[in-house]
Amino acid sequence: MSGIVIIDYGMGNLRSVQKAFEQVGCAALVSADPEVAARAEKLVLPGVGAFRDCMRNLTDGGFVAPIHAHIAAGKPFLGICLGLQLLFSEREEFGRHAGLGIIPGKVVRFADDVGASGETLKVPHMGWNRIAIRRPAPFYRGVPDGSFVYFVHSYYVVPDDPAVIATETGYGRRFCSSIWRDNVMATQFHPEKSQAVGLQMLKNFGEL
Repeated sequence: MSGIVIIDYGMGNLRSVQKAFEQVGCAALVSADPEVAARAEKLVLPGVGAFRDCMRNLTDGGFVAPIHAHIAAGKPFLGICLGLQLLFSEREEFGRHAGLGIIPGKVVRFADDVGASGETLKVPHMGWNRIAIRRPAPFYRGVPDGSFVYFVHSYYVVPDDPAVIATETGYGRRFCSSIWRDNVMATQFHPEKSQAVGLQMLKNFGEL
């Protein structure tokens, strides 16, 4: 049985996630072996890049079944950035592309006029922004409401069930910046780039 396993499917800043876990005293293994992922006590799915390419790499790498089995077994799971979006049913990106289908809902792109009053905001949404904690997930133990975290994304998730929303963030309009359902935690922002606040989150995950 491996402890924390970070899935290496060829896309994502894996080493920075691993180093952040190590900073808070949690050993984490980066692995491209689906059998190692299947034995993990805790599984982390980071990711950057194109949704369709990431899903193809996950499928070709043999990770889809271990991810589903891990979550069904009730073991802690963390998705980061694209790792959040991949949990959803589909993403609209030059057509519709199926995701893992673990969380019902879709992934949509920020409009060019992101602001509710029509003002133009930059896409991608990049840099520091606040999270408003809607549900006190264990992942946020010791994290003050309104904390700043680091974002880099052009798409955001729209869950079918609003009850899974753990935090929201404002960027012209409110959007879901993280989810929590049972043993599944996933963030649109990057905890590994969010300094002390993000390290507290990863420490919380490591102690689940």
